[in-house]
Amino acid sequence: MDLILASASPRRKELLAYLGYSFDIEVSNINEDILSNEKPYVYVKRVSEEKCNNVAQKNPEKTVLAADTSVVLGDLILGKPTDDADSNYILNLLSGKRHQVLTAVSIYSPKSETIKTEISETSVSFRLLSEKEINDYTLSGAGRDKAGAYGFQNSALCFISKIEGSPSNVIGLPLEIVKPMLDGI
Repeated sequence: MDLILASASPRRKELLAYLGYSFDIEVSNINEDILSNEKPYVYVKRVSEEKCNNVAQKNPEKTVLAADTSVVLGDLILGKPTDDADSNYILNLLSGKRHQVLTAVSIYSPKSETIKTEISETSVSFRLLSEKEINDYTLSGAGRDKAGAYGFQNSALCFISKIEGSPSNVIGLPLEIVKPMLDGI
């Protein structure tokens, strides 16, 4: 299979490599702003499909995999923090609460010339965090490029008191969805 990962995420690259696929990387350049009144499931699906379509239009003979991950608290979509103050704000919101991690995975098939999308949802509960923990984590920079301002695969793992669902989804690519989707192409 001639596969392109439409993502700059080093975590998605690592996770997809775990499945044993060879692939190229081509980053899509789309606007990821949240539309007015856009619900979380609609948002991740739209952005994932736009990323996939953007790269597939330039590579119609190749299979393209794109994904979008958001951390959601209620109906509030918590993307990547804009700066350290935003990171602190997001982590304070999540402290002591349960939230969802949504990842939409979109795959373009050159055979059918269509894009198929599936969404994974994982519930994550944070224990109550101290201001010092939040500040230290923010200053470490470990959450700067991650939805929800934290990384499951780094020191923020100690923030999590409970997880229900896919750990790889929280990292950014739910392998339990990706593998059967790619195998079906």
